[in-house]
Amino acid sequence: MESERAAYAFLPQTPIKSTDAHLVEFSEAMRAVAKTLRQVAEGKAAAQAEAAEWKHKYELEKAVKAHRHNTVTKGCSNCDKEKLEKLASQLTLETTSVDPTSCCGNHEICSRQILQDECPGTNKISHDKIAARKAPFKLSWGCNGDNNGQHKHDFVSFEKGDITTAERSNKQILLKWESPPQTVLFVTKPNSNSVHALCAEMVRWLKEHNNINIFVEPRVSKELATEDSYFNFIQTWDNDEEMKTLHTKVDLIVTLGGDGTVLWAASLFKGPVPPVVAFSLGSLGFMTPFSSELYRECLDHVLKRPFGITLRSRLQCHVIYDSAKNEVDTEEPILVLNEVTIDRGMSSYLTYLECYCDSSFVTRVQGDGLIISTTSGSTAYSLAAGGSMVHPQVPGILFTPICPHSLSFRPLILPEYVTLRVQVPINSRGQAWASFDGKGRKQLGPGDALICSISPWPVPTACLVDSTTDFLRSIHEGLHWNLRKSQSFDGPVA
Repeated sequence: MESERAAYAFLPQTPIKSTDAHLVEFSEAMRAVAKTLRQVAEGKAAAQAEAAEWKHKYELEKAVKAHRHNTVTKGCSNCDKEKLEKLASQLTLETTSVDPTSCCGNHEICSRQILQDECPGTNKISHDKIAARKAPFKLSWGCNGDNNGQHKHDFVSFEKGDITTAERSNKQILLKWESPPQTVLFVTKPNSNSVHALCAEMVRWLKEHNNINIFVEPRVSKELATEDSYFNFIQTWDNDEEMKTLHTKVDLIVTLGGDGTVLWAASLFKGPVPPVVAFSLGSLGFMTPFSSELYRECLDHVLKRPFGITLRSRLQCHVIYDSAKNEVDTEEPILVLNEVTIDRGMSSYLTYLECYCDSSFVTRVQGDGLIISTTSGSTAYSLAAGGSMVHPQVPGILFTPICPHSLSFRPLILPEYVTLRVQVPINSRGQAWASFDGKGRKQLGPGDALICSISPWPVPTACLVDSTTDFLRSIHEGLHWNLRKSQSFDGPVA
């Protein structure tokens, strides 16, 4: 907060003249920094308040347990009963006041949400829909499934199954269900007869052999209901508000398509994302390791036994317009799994962008544009623009120019804890356009800025073998990486 006050106090002292473009540009940059600092301070204050609430709740729980123990061992007087009832009622009030969707703030993969039939603060589920409880699970360090004792430590226990993380694992992660999953969401590639037929077959098999509750997209629900009245048990959502509560109902996501279908499935979840099992039915897939022909064996394994997962980071993006002095343009952040691209669009001028990493100036970008990518997106647009291929669990952000004007402008890989700010300077000749995972295009004019950081909500994708084996297989088969004809051996005759 002191940094924010200092930034705002400095602004009126800066003599800004219409003829001095540099001072105008500096003033706008300071304004953007002040807004960002204010948001960080508000988030920190909220986290501290929540931590105090949970500490108070823990102390009350201890007091209630102590009173109950005394009641059993020594008996309980009327006064003790009154104290116990008072503490229990106070604990109930404290529990209901806590926001169940927020993170505890520890730098670990965590979940402290209480298992419920419905999400607090939302409309109640209608009686004709099944309100199934989510299946709890645990995550543990893994060593390719070997029973050598190196991965027996469970570093987190889940009550509701929402995954959030402030730092990534440097080992393989295994997911083990503590009770069988009850609800599966199907996300399918549109306009494909083969995918539609496979979806109907998989839904029927899961319902008949595992008694699984099925969610599908509204489009697929209409198609299946029209095709056969058997599929009347399928559930869907009617509006955006219901879609926002999907993570409270769905245990597992099954995608049928390519990487684009995985991107679309991730975009349905603005917060926690259930584990994703991606079946390859597209032309090129780096995130779809499972074969559709073996779907029975694959789903049986995922539903009943521990399996490896890859935590794929997402970028959290805010667009700040120069016209909005005190407001972030979007009511909620834009989340991307692959990359955010800033390009010159239809303009004949080169893009002119100023880039900052936390409080440090990085560079000015002059060229066709800039790609800010996750490590999962390193094999997408960033790779085509000259960026490196990076293992999806490497904690980093890729900073890749598109056709830069300077030949010495090489790509960077930055740590994932930084916040990047890309701003169109006041004196820029042209405008720029930002797109998020190839969609949601937004225009950026002089003075507008884009702020990107790693989201606390990753996308957990199931592994066929493990994270590293699946990644190497994808670049060998998908890109034919380092494929060459073997050199003939022409050694001396024995």
